[in-house]
Amino acid sequence: MARSRSSLSKWRYINPAYYLKRPKRLALLFIIFVCCSFFFWDRQTLVREHEMEISQLNDQVTQLQRLVEELKSGRVVPDEKIRLSVKSDDATKKRDDIDEALDAERREKVKDAMRHAWSSYEKYAWGHDELQPQSKNGVDSFGGLGATLIDALDTLYIMGMDEEFQKAKEWVASSLDFNKNYDASVFETTIRVVGGLLSAYDLSGDNVFLEKAQDIADRLLPAWNTPTGIPYNIINLAHGNPHNPGWTGGESILADSGTEQLEFIALSQRTGDPKYQQKVENVILELNKTFPDDGLLPIYINPHSGSKSYSTITFGAMGDSFYEYLLKVWVQGNKTEAVKHYRKMWETSMKGLQSLVRRTTPSSFTYLCEKMGSSFTDKMDELACFAPGMLALGSSGYGPGDSQKFLSLAEELAWTCYNFYQSTPTKLAGENYFFSNGQDMSVGTSWNILRPETVESLFYLWRITGNKTYQEWGWNIFQAFEKNSRVESGYVGLKDVNTGVKDNMMQSFFLAETLKYLYLLFSPPSVIPLDQWVFNTEAHPLKIVTRRDHAVSSGKHGSERQSRSRREGRFGGH
Repeated sequence: MARSRSSLSKWRYINPAYYLKRPKRLALLFIIFVCCSFFFWDRQTLVREHEMEISQLNDQVTQLQRLVEELKSGRVVPDEKIRLSVKSDDATKKRDDIDEALDAERREKVKDAMRHAWSSYEKYAWGHDELQPQSKNGVDSFGGLGATLIDALDTLYIMGMDEEFQKAKEWVASSLDFNKNYDASVFETTIRVVGGLLSAYDLSGDNVFLEKAQDIADRLLPAWNTPTGIPYNIINLAHGNPHNPGWTGGESILADSGTEQLEFIALSQRTGDPKYQQKVENVILELNKTFPDDGLLPIYINPHSGSKSYSTITFGAMGDSFYEYLLKVWVQGNKTEAVKHYRKMWETSMKGLQSLVRRTTPSSFTYLCEKMGSSFTDKMDELACFAPGMLALGSSGYGPGDSQKFLSLAEELAWTCYNFYQSTPTKLAGENYFFSNGQDMSVGTSWNILRPETVESLFYLWRITGNKTYQEWGWNIFQAFEKNSRVESGYVGLKDVNTGVKDNMMQSFFLAETLKYLYLLFSPPSVIPLDQWVFNTEAHPLKIVTRRDHAVSSGKHGSERQSRSRREGRFGGH
């Protein structure tokens, strides 16, 4: 009987009367029923959607197969391709939105770094050439010309730091004085001061910058008064008296003598006075008279005879920017017949560059060695890491085959330069590297002084290829600067990239070049577009002005051209 009662008690749970007498259990049963219904309905919906997606994908595969067959047969069916691309376009747009948001975030981080660097300079070194962040004082490394302030003008303008730019402009107008009893480097003064002032003029249109640029250029001009026109590299800003440094044995330095063309040509175009352009172009004409078949010049040249001394051939220190300016004067003149000889000389030099290309073992890093006579040295300066950007910029002037060859070489060299950074404990590059069989690379001189050359090349490669890998590499380098070089009162270099020991100098080019190129690396290509601007070797953008012949336009026409360019928009790219 017990088993019978137990059996009957189980059956009562299916009797509706049982639940009518127990409303709580009826409610629970109803909830369970609803949940199960939703579960099965949702599963069926998912299955149907999945089947529809599979069907759509099968349709697209079928269409793609048909497209491939028709393309092979030579028929073009653009309507089919457009229909197939609709879904992928939606996905691409979403990815682009994410990329733009990430770029904006990173751009703001770089701008924050500029704010920190600038406010520290403003607080502790205003009007001086450079800031010493650790001791919180300014030093006059360039004779007291406000080098950091002038170097940073265009960076402030491009980043939209308008209040800071206006305050700096007021200092230039009221306090900048070039009448200094100081032996200045013609090269450094040209690229930083003349270039910085001209760039500020091209961007803002304020004549105070052009007037100051002309003032300092006039003080530099006597340096070109030599029998060959190849300039002396040092001049007293107050008294003239040009000469060469004693440690060169009286010789002029290749880079120091061949890296004023962009600035002085631009100055002649802006003012209508041809004397600046004539001085610097005579240098190139003189060097072209005996230009070697491989286009490679030693770093020392006699300003009296024009003869080349037995000295190092390098794309690093004291050679680098000579080759850079051969290309960039061609770009500056808008690649016309009037500047064709610059391009021709540059292409000759690029044949020589290929003779310096070497690859390491076991990792096959591509690098540029140095040469003296018939001997080669397996050493590359971080300074030579401008070369990938130069090659990328110049690749478009070749035919398709050579263009791809030089662009590929640029990408290989950029990978090596990035690994200059990645191979050290601090992830910051040393000053130079040596290469030996089986050991790839090892750091030589181990300091880092906030140099820009690698991020400069990453900027060019990203602009030219669109490959976002270069943005990622640049971001990694920026983070290494933030981690190792940012201090309470600015940014400092490292005495040793292996130990991370800090120095006490914020180089002016950190604001002029390193931070500017990093900012532009995460900015749209319409900000300082490369078909309207050319960067000098200190990263100062100058407007491209088409040259029809060797003569300089009148001041009036030059002025009209500048006005038109400024009306095109803040950066000439909108």
